[in-house]
Amino acid sequence: MLDGAARVGDLVAEVARQEMPAIAMTDHGNVFGAFDFYKQAKKVGVKPIIGIEAYVAPESRFEKKRVKWADGGEDDVSGGGAYTHMTILAENNQGLSNLFRL
Repeated sequence: MLDGAARVGDLVAEVARQEMPAIAMTDHGNVFGAFDFYKQAKKVGVKPIIGIEAYVAPESRFEKKRVKWADGGEDDVSGGGAYTHMTILAENNQGLSNLFRL
């Protein structure tokens, strides 16, 4: 799915209609949508899993060189093994607090 392509209300309604127990949302670089996502998911009885698609810096956020984790491959969409994002999900309230701090 494309970044930001889903409307939260429509998405959680469909998840509830299909009787799925949970759904995750990862904002790109922040958790600004977490509160609205949490409220809407809880309202329809779906467990919300909150996360972030975090930016990865090699040594410091001031270092601008690309991160090389691998050589890439035929199906590599990362630009030859250059991964600069990491998906992080909160498991509990402590994890959510850690996401907020990040």
